Amino acid sequence: MLIRVVRRVVVAPAVMLLAVLMWITLPLWLIGAAALSPLLPGRWRALRLAWIFVMYLTMEAIVLGVLLGLWLASGFGRRIRSPYFEGIHYDLVQGVMWVFFREAKRVLKLTIVTDGPSPDAHPGVPILVACRHAGPGDSFTLIHALMHWYRREPRVVLKDTLAWDPAIDVLLRRIPASFISPNPAAGDDLESQIATLASGLDRDDAFVIFPEGGNFTPERRQRAIDKLRRLGLERMAERAEAMTNVLAPRPGGFLAALDAAPEADVVLVAHTGLDHLLTVGDIWRELPMDKRIVMRWWQVSRSEIPEGREERIEWLFGWWEHNDAWIEDFDGGPQGSSSK
Repeated sequence: MLIRVVRRVVVAPAVMLLAVLMWITLPLWLIGAAALSPLLPGRWRALRLAWIFVMYLTMEAIVLGVLLGLWLASGFGRRIRSPYFEGIHYDLVQGVMWVFFREAKRVLKLTIVTDGPSPDAHPGVPILVACRHAGPGDSFTLIHALMHWYRREPRVVLKDTLAWDPAIDVLLRRIPASFISPNPAAGDDLESQIATLASGLDRDDAFVIFPEGGNFTPERRQRAIDKLRRLGLERMAERAEAMTNVLAPRPGGFLAALDAAPEADVVLVAHTGLDHLLTVGDIWRELPMDKRIVMRWWQVSRSEIPEGREERIEWLFGWWEHNDAWIEDFDGGPQGSSSK
């Protein structure tokens, strides 16, 4: 609770103040970035990155101001979680995502390509979305695709470290979402939290989970394999070793969501384009991106998912092996894809 108070009382006002100061000193920022650009690799690298930073900080401050206004309009928060205000918050998320990705495509030359079933493949059916986790910003790319391509209202499970972004912290505590710790305290029942979030999905909802539990790195991959061996799951460890592009999935949260949403179909998502951006140095070397992100979607109807727990774990591992093979074989131009 104390940490949340610090984020709301200290971090959020500091972000808004920083945005104001940035605009006051903007000419100096632009002159400095323009002067540095010839010294850095890439075309207008510093200037392009400076603009993305300006845009992000500006949007952060504007969103915080709008959120404050919505809190006041809802009767000092009394009706903030009503369906009416929840819909407004989803519209706000969608608008912010649209602006940010529009500018990312324009300034960073980022292209997002989707390949798989169209939104009409799931008419009036809630979906559970299980996505690989690799590269910076892939969760935001997925949410953007769900809202703009599938026209869904996502419920997402996120790491609690993202709550240090004040706009994300406030927004996602007003719509169905859950911040979880990668190292939960004793007594925390993460599966129950996930099951609660996945309950009561309606026809426009998409529950989003990343079964790997974190971004792919070689170190995390090895730790996941070692953990399977410590648990005596040698066969699973061998299968995890054979997967070189993804982490072994942690089935508990996903299975809890399946049980809590028995009417939902499942959509599995793999992507490539951000895989090798593992460190801050990698990100700095690759930006501005000039990248093509390809997202591959597979639909699995509920009737195709086994019923037993062990069978479902086998099924999930099988799909993760399928994702790994797709990433390995990807040639940069999947058939039937469409740019977004």
